[in-house]
Amino acid sequence: METLNAAELLAALGHESRLSVFRLLVEAGPEGIVASAIGEKLGLPPATLSFHLAHLSRVGLIRGRKESRFIRYCAEYATMDELIAFLTRNCCQGEACLPKTATCDTIAKRRKCGDGNP
Repeated sequence: METLNAAELLAALGHESRLSVFRLLVEAGPEGIVASAIGEKLGLPPATLSFHLAHLSRVGLIRGRKESRFIRYCAEYATMDELIAFLTRNCCQGEACLPKTATCDTIAKRRKCGDGNP
C-alpha cells in the first residue's frame, strides 16, 4: 500500500460518523447491513448517512450491493487488512511489541479477535 492511499483511508476514518459506520460494518461481518438499518442504529439522517457511505465506498473501505430496492453494505476486509499491515510494517524493528496484533496476525484470526476470542 502506498502512503498516499493509506492517508486517504485514514482521512476517511478520521470522521466520527464514518468511523462509527465502518466499525458497525466490520462487526456485522461479510453479510453486512442494509443502509436503513445503519441509519437507525447510529441515529444518522438518510442524507447524512448517504454522504458518509459514498465517501467510505469511494476510498474502498466498504462495498454496497443492491438487493431489491435496498442497498446492503459490508466492510472491505482486504482493504482493512492492507491498512493494518501498512501501519504495523517494520514496527519496533521487527520485534514483537504489539501483543494484540500478534494474536490477530491473519485475516481469519483478526475476524475472530473482533469478538473477543483470540
